[in-house]
Amino acid sequence: MAPNIRKLVTIVEETCSEMGRAISPPTRRAAAIAVIANPFAGRFVEDLSELIEIGEALGALLTERAVAALGIPGDKVESYGKAAAVGENGELEHAAAILHPKLGAPVRKTLGKGAALIPSSKKRGGPGVALDIPLGHKDAAFVRSHFDGMEVRIVDAPRADEIMVAIAVTDSGRPLPRVGGLKKDEIKGEDGLR
Repeated sequence: MAPNIRKLVTIVEETCSEMGRAISPPTRRAAAIAVIANPFAGRFVEDLSELIEIGEALGALLTERAVAALGIPGDKVESYGKAAAVGENGELEHAAAILHPKLGAPVRKTLGKGAALIPSSKKRGGPGVALDIPLGHKDAAFVRSHFDGMEVRIVDAPRADEIMVAIAVTDSGRPLPRVGGLKKDEIKGEDGLR
């Protein structure tokens, strides 16, 4: 099932300095967001398989767009995250149906790997609601330097009968990380944790 897309937005954020210190090279994050019609807005539906299939299609489309915005090969992406916001006539389970059963496989395919769970968030809100996309290292969840997030918003989304879906990727961790934990050069990438 192809999503009924009203709008696609891609955002790239570059941090060049932090607390007066130069960040070289800058840390970069990109998010690709789709605003889609919610086929189940305003009614309870037991079978959410249509939204599950839409999630699979959006996983590929949004990850490809976000990686292209960073201008790096997919296998050079370091962290990722996903999020969705349903409009007031939707329910959180609609966001869950898009984000969880099938969205992750095309994300990992585009990146060439991704042993760690993809951090996610979901919420209900109206036009202009902030969508906080949690970020974590794609191959090892215990890499603290990559515990992060990216906030995005679209002024006219989601409308009551829409869902806003986002994928974010990065080329690095936070600027100037110094809270310890597993370092990215220590990753084994076998169990998604270390």
